[in-house]
Amino acid sequence: MSSDDEGAVVDGSEQDTPEAATVSGQQAATDTGNPFTTATDSLLQVSGLDAGYGDLQILEGVDLNVEAGEYVTVVGPNGAGKSTVMKSIFGLTTLMGGRVEFGGADITGEKPEDVIHLGLGYVPQSDNIFPSLSVLENLEMGAYILDEVPQEQLEAVFDRFPILEERKGQTAGNLSGGQQQMLAMGRALMLDPDLLLLDEPSAGLAPDLVDDMFDRIDRINDGGTAILMVEQNAKEALRRCDRGYVLVQGENRFMDRGTALLNDEQVRREFLGG
Repeated sequence: MSSDDEGAVVDGSEQDTPEAATVSGQQAATDTGNPFTTATDSLLQVSGLDAGYGDLQILEGVDLNVEAGEYVTVVGPNGAGKSTVMKSIFGLTTLMGGRVEFGGADITGEKPEDVIHLGLGYVPQSDNIFPSLSVLENLEMGAYILDEVPQEQLEAVFDRFPILEERKGQTAGNLSGGQQQMLAMGRALMLDPDLLLLDEPSAGLAPDLVDDMFDRIDRINDGGTAILMVEQNAKEALRRCDRGYVLVQGENRFMDRGTALLNDEQVRREFLGG
């Protein structure tokens, strides 16, 4: 199968349908000729990940990868394990099997305070700011591993989110929901990460703010930061990303270009509301 094909079934054989790639393993996807990166080229490589919380297993054999500068989205029904993938990459779950590599280093089971030194940033869905601190103090906390706050990076965050500079002395808990989300992203950007993990960035935002948030994420990616995003607004997320994964019951179901998944009949019918 040529790299021009829209998708393939990645169990080693071609089928006529569906158009999107059905995932049984990332390496199998590259073997079929899909135009996706191999493990050796990836900034992030997750292989056969089994993970959960305590004795409760949520993920089973999850594979995904992100290239340097790439924009990748993970979508799927509620309870699919999407947020658990993000937390597992960042060292916040119980790992039961598999491997996580970032920048060529094995970070499987490493603690968050260790992986951020490698250039990995994470914005959780909730509890992602310090509400009693000022906006400026929140941003400074984003650089707590450094000896001093990088003023150049602080200015870059203010340039990206001007409202944060306007309200830098304000208590973060008094910001609007959209402004708090900007602050959470701004804090994660204080270390200028190579990859930013975003968990449901549009959750809780007023409808008129959702497009603005996606536009800001686009610009972060345009600036060279790779994005791995879990998002409830699946159609918009797939429309904007380079590649997407559909996760179901803790396992890979589909992987392809974002637009290919968006236009795939089976994906639309089962996961995107038709």
